[in-house]
Amino acid sequence: MTRARKSLIDLSSTSYYHLIARCVRQAYLCGNDKHTGKNFDHRREWLIERIKLLSSVFAIEIAAYAIMSNHYHLVVNVNRQQALEWSDEEVIKRWYQLYNGHMLVDRYLNGEQLDKSRLLFFNEIISKWRERLYDISWYMKNLNEYIAREANKEDNCTGKYYSLPSLALTLRAA
Repeated sequence: MTRARKSLIDLSSTSYYHLIARCVRQAYLCGNDKHTGKNFDHRREWLIERIKLLSSVFAIEIAAYAIMSNHYHLVVNVNRQQALEWSDEEVIKRWYQLYNGHMLVDRYLNGEQLDKSRLLFFNEIISKWRERLYDISWYMKNLNEYIAREANKEDNCTGKYYSLPSLALTLRAA
């Protein structure tokens, strides 16, 4: 029986995890599709470039990766402590590299003094973003959604491209 990723990840036990994402509908991530004769090797670069970008934004480092024709593997190291040490401004800067902002955060960045209730809400927003910036699920969502959109655009179709990413095994930190 499968278990939710949230129940499998325990950063106090280990910060290293092996992740796998597989394509659905017999789609090709990269390589030669023998049925259509198309070559999808350029998609490997999409994945590598997106991994580089996300690793510069998230507090998640890539220890190893392998890209196969219809799936990929990542071994990641989650650096929770690094994210907890980021200033609010650093969290905002990183979050804004991937997402549109929030009106209240924009007001803060423009130097507006926030009253007590707005400051409390601002701190909640930053706290949520900080947690997401070291969350494996958010990392994988950002990676898979981007690749799926690009592949679907290229394949002139819509819908799911990846099965749910799975956590294959945890590795003990040395």
